[in-house]
Amino acid sequence: MTNEWKIVDDYISDRLIPPADRQGATLEANRASGLPAIDVSAPQGKLLHLLAASIGARRILEIGTLGGYSTIWLARALADGGRVVTIEFDPRHAEVARQNIAREGVAEKVDLRVGAALDILPKIETEGGAPFDLAFIDADKANNAAYFGWALKLSRPGSLIIVDNVVRDGAVADPHTTDDGGLGGRKLFDHVAAEPRVTATAIQTVGSKGWDGFLIARVR
Repeated sequence: MTNEWKIVDDYISDRLIPPADRQGATLEANRASGLPAIDVSAPQGKLLHLLAASIGARRILEIGTLGGYSTIWLARALADGGRVVTIEFDPRHAEVARQNIAREGVAEKVDLRVGAALDILPKIETEGGAPFDLAFIDADKANNAAYFGWALKLSRPGSLIIVDNVVRDGAVADPHTTDDGGLGGRKLFDHVAAEPRVTATAIQTVGSKGWDGFLIARVR
């Protein structure tokens, strides 16, 4: 990561994202609890918020809660009665997230479930709720293709599926990569490319989180 990337991210945040929206208390609580500093950046969180709001999302699936930073951005985009169903594997991370979500005043919009996503997603399917309007996948990268498959199964025509961290410093384009994230990204791209039910692209990003990118797909 170059310092210039972070400077520009900070400039974007200072100009376009009010301090109250940036969740400084959430990030500080995550740091104090020893959570890894892998939350999305403020500009990325605002992008998730805008995408959810632009499609009028009322039901959102998130795979990978961590400390709830992105969860809160998504929950704020929901109208009254909307719901984010978010899945976190680590119980300690989930407890920090619960506290952050409550402090930010969106607890009534968040259904936080703890456990392995590939165990929980079939249970969500059996509940028979409304399809998800948007899914955000930001968990262990090796299972991204499987998570994408479940997000598609639980979606509707017009739903958006966003997968974070798909570039991994360029590892996704390296056929010889041994990076787990790069391998997971390549498997995801193969899966999406062969899936006729979606149309998709991916965007490279640079910033305070380094060189990475996200994939975004729309269900046909």
